[in-house]
Amino acid sequence: MRARAPVLLIGCGAIAREILWAIEVNGWRHMELTCLPADIHNRPRDIPGEMRARIRAAKQSGRYAAIIAMFGDCGTGGLLDKVLEDEGVERMPGAHCYEFYAGAARFEAMVDEELGSLYLTDYLVRFFDRLIIKGLGLDRFAHLRDDYFSHYKRVVYLSQTNDPDLLEQAKAAARRLDLEFVHRHTGIGGIEKFLRQHAAPGQEEGRVDVLQEA
Repeated sequence: MRARAPVLLIGCGAIAREILWAIEVNGWRHMELTCLPADIHNRPRDIPGEMRARIRAAKQSGRYAAIIAMFGDCGTGGLLDKVLEDEGVERMPGAHCYEFYAGAARFEAMVDEELGSLYLTDYLVRFFDRLIIKGLGLDRFAHLRDDYFSHYKRVVYLSQTNDPDLLEQAKAAARRLDLEFVHRHTGIGGIEKFLRQHAAPGQEEGRVDVLQEA
């Protein structure tokens, strides 16, 4: 029996590992993944244009049965949703990956619990030095820590895996910022639940392809 055309997922590089995990564990071999670079979040104004370019290239190829954006609004102020509406592409619900992982209700409860929370995921813990310390210039100007984080009370580590090393790194990150540490395990349930809506049981062809993670 001929396999149907694959589904293309256009994801954020910061959640590529977790998307692949969900695909591989569930055997969704009809899904392909390409990612915008994770550091594009430092330039959110670039996200809509980059997403449109990827979508149009995929459409032009004629290979895909559907295209799905594995992105939140991610600071675009609704501009990403405008692009996706124009292009007829669905995206994951929610404003950002923290909400994907925790679920909307649980994340809202955490915000209500303490508005001054800095959230870290597995990805952000792995690259804390590059993205937070060096990214904000704290390696050169340590005194800026208080300027950046004076309104924060705690670091909340939303873990996708049960990795003791990452847990220790997350605790060290909180100490480095002189903030309270809280750990909440989320797994990848939000991503998996969303992708399950587009699963094709019995699909035997297709591939998993990460073109760019970071």
